[in-house]
Amino acid sequence: MDEFWPLFGLRLAFRDVVLRPMTEADLPHLAAVLPGDVGHDPRLALFASQSFAENERRLFCQGYWRALGTWSPESWVLHFAVSHGGGLVGVQTLEGDNFPALRTVDSASWLVPGARGRGLGVAMRTAVLQFAFGELGAVAAVTSATTTNAASAGVSRRVGYTENGVSRIVDTGGDVAELRHFRLTADRWPGADVTVTGFPPCRPWFGAVD
Repeated sequence: MDEFWPLFGLRLAFRDVVLRPMTEADLPHLAAVLPGDVGHDPRLALFASQSFAENERRLFCQGYWRALGTWSPESWVLHFAVSHGGGLVGVQTLEGDNFPALRTVDSASWLVPGARGRGLGVAMRTAVLQFAFGELGAVAAVTSATTTNAASAGVSRRVGYTENGVSRIVDTGGDVAELRHFRLTADRWPGADVTVTGFPPCRPWFGAVD
């Protein structure tokens, strides 16, 4: 498959964390360990025939398939499986919408509860930021989290993001939630010793600059 889909050969390594693009074979395990507090795009419908956990697992799988099926150099979403200590502990997502023009990336992530509080969230975010500002030539990175998600906000601040406003959304249940937004620019990124392999054949797939 690497000949037709070179992204599967991409690897990001930082300290003792390795990120690689998710594959179909990863879905059963990652869906099974998906934490209940991950959340989902509030614009996506929940099935009345499924429990909350079943809906979350279905949306997680659909998100993976949608990312592959709609990939283009102009707008892409890449879900990385995060490996630590020989096992998969979470997912780090990197997204570029109209990337060749805007050169801005967005990100999202989750870790299984047992892997939290050990610096892995910072490590995996650092890996994708270095990849974005280095190999992809991004000029800015943005991210957001609900105002109640202190852990996500803490990771964003620790790697250098600054707050960039608050907005309100309506979630799937019809409730109003507040999102806190963050932004980091390339000139403020100090750089990190992230090892990237398998990128050259992927460069055109990201609409990246030389």
